[in-house]
Amino acid sequence: MRSVASLFVLLCFTAMSAGGRAGGEGLSGDRVPTDTGALVIHPVSHAAFVVQWNGKTIYVDPVGGVQPFADLPRPDLVLVTHGHADHFDLATLDALVPAGGQTPIVAPKAVAEKIPETLRAKATVKVLANGERAEVAGIAVEAVPAYNTAAGREKFHPRGRDNGYVLTLGGKRVYVAGDTQDTPEMRALTGIDIAFLPINQPYTMSVQEAADAIRQFRPKIVYPYHYRNSDGTKADLEELRRLVGEQSGVEIRARDWYPQR
Repeated sequence: MRSVASLFVLLCFTAMSAGGRAGGEGLSGDRVPTDTGALVIHPVSHAAFVVQWNGKTIYVDPVGGVQPFADLPRPDLVLVTHGHADHFDLATLDALVPAGGQTPIVAPKAVAEKIPETLRAKATVKVLANGERAEVAGIAVEAVPAYNTAAGREKFHPRGRDNGYVLTLGGKRVYVAGDTQDTPEMRALTGIDIAFLPINQPYTMSVQEAADAIRQFRPKIVYPYHYRNSDGTKADLEELRRLVGEQSGVEIRARDWYPQR
């Protein structure tokens, strides 16, 4: 006889399968026009979110088990920025990647080395180092550096280990920063249409750092995410909007990345 826990997991997988068959119909979130249809942005929690474009579903740093993703379509592509537990969880990945396929997982080397053969049997792991580019699942992906710059904080995210990503989706350039401070490489980015930027202390950027970076590389739309500080408080996103300024031409989209469950 199956245990209650086993039945619960079975029900979750059934729900996920239904979502996958739906092909992403009804995925909630902001819709950004592109040259090839709308790009849908669906926050999940903290650093995890889902993007859907041109019939493809992209998971970014999925963690937290099956439940937060139960009503969403299965991923066609998974991006992992680095190996910290709030960005990389093997149990969640194993549950979300469907059997019988070869779902691509893009990750830095330090993460790829932790992916076991059981998961590799149903996924294709693509390692990208800082500065490398590849086309994965028909999507152009560029890995960009993500690291701490402040003295004494390099240990959190050392230079060269972790990735941010720039995706090209229907002519739109989408920047997923991962965990990083305001780096020269971030400031040098050009033509960014949508940027996901982390704002929390002490691990990533302060509100002031993020505002300075935004005014420098001028993405058209910014989604602040990963904005809960280590003490449980949240970054002041209204202050971010004020510092960036209305005349910057940058739209700050503050969305709820910490839903009550």
